[in-house]
Amino acid sequence: MKIILTNEVPGLGVAGEIVEVKDGYARNYLVPRGFAIRWTKGGQKDVDAIRRARKVRAIQSLEHANEVKGQLEGLQVKLAVRSGDSGRLFGSVTQADVVDAVKAAGGPSVDKRTVTIASPIKTVGSHRITVKLHTDVEAKLDVAVVAA
Repeated sequence: MKIILTNEVPGLGVAGEIVEVKDGYARNYLVPRGFAIRWTKGGQKDVDAIRRARKVRAIQSLEHANEVKGQLEGLQVKLAVRSGDSGRLFGSVTQADVVDAVKAAGGPSVDKRTVTIASPIKTVGSHRITVKLHTDVEAKLDVAVVAA
């Protein structure tokens, strides 16, 4: 089945690509979760719109990506979250929380879809987060989660 990816799917492609996958994978996983839409003849307009939006959001040059990487890695990010007495959080820290904390610390604006949290952050302390700025550039960011 031909589908148009609306989000990046690891191992399959990025948003705006037209790919061929098994019918069950598309019907049961990709389409219901909003990662893809079915391909149609009129779908080319959707592909063009997705590519334009991705191009606007993306950091275009490698030099600019390295500059943003330097800004992010030199940043002290603190995130105040409600927690219990034992240091366990009520809930967990999300990508959107990290993006808001970076903005509050005076860092550059980052798209939440580029933030990767290796394992869910559910405790107070220092955690390492990866931000993919460009296909060749990833920034490692230390976020200090403190009790509010």
